[in-house]
Amino acid sequence: MYDTHKTYSVEEAKRKLEKYCVYQERCHHDVNKKLREMRMIPEAIDEVIGHLLEHNFLNETRFAQAFARGKFRQKKWGRNRITRELKMRHISAYNLKLALKEIPQGEYEATFETLFDKRVSQVTGETNIQKKRKKIADYLLYRGWESAMIYEKLRDLKY
Repeated sequence: MYDTHKTYSVEEAKRKLEKYCVYQERCHHDVNKKLREMRMIPEAIDEVIGHLLEHNFLNETRFAQAFARGKFRQKKWGRNRITRELKMRHISAYNLKLALKEIPQGEYEATFETLFDKRVSQVTGETNIQKKRKKIADYLLYRGWESAMIYEKLRDLKY
């Protein structure tokens, strides 16, 4: 058996990763993983990442901000889920803070209200009030909304 994986020169890897980063914002973690999948040696990985940083293809702050905006607007994730996902990608605390500032408080609260009301209308078959509240809370907690917001809203819920 012989290895059929393509090998890349450092220059080829740079070009390939430039395209990878231009297509969508990437974090260091994603780029590093991609380079390891390409079977690059650690010295080459460092050189390629250095090149991407130097030419602004890779920018952790920009990635974190775009990620937070996108996941909030498209997937309706709360701050907890966004924070958890960014930490999994090894984003610094500083960039995490900047990313969360991308979500306007008014829009955040309005989205929560809309999501809460939508979920209340979806959980119709449940007659047990406690089970209904649990289903609503679980749905919102999974999406990363703050438990204080959820439980406060559940208290005010009239059936």
